[in-house]
Amino acid sequence: MKVFDWHADPISRATPVTKSYRNTQNVRRFLTRECGDMFRFDRPFMAWLEDRREKTMGDAADEWVRRQAEKRKA
Repeated sequence: MKVFDWHADPISRATPVTKSYRNTQNVRRFLTRECGDMFRFDRPFMAWLEDRREKTMGDAADEWVRRQAEKRKA
């Protein structure tokens, strides 16, 4: 099986976050499209993305939105 190229391969909400995951401009474009122009990587979110638990890029977008809502409540 071909290793996913996080720099060039198309990313969708169904794309699994693999062991080869990288925070690339391609990932940033996808998450900005899904989460809005306010999207930013931060250390806790990056750690969550890279924790090796099974997730998709759709899960990642939803988690970022959830975290932002929590920050607004605080």
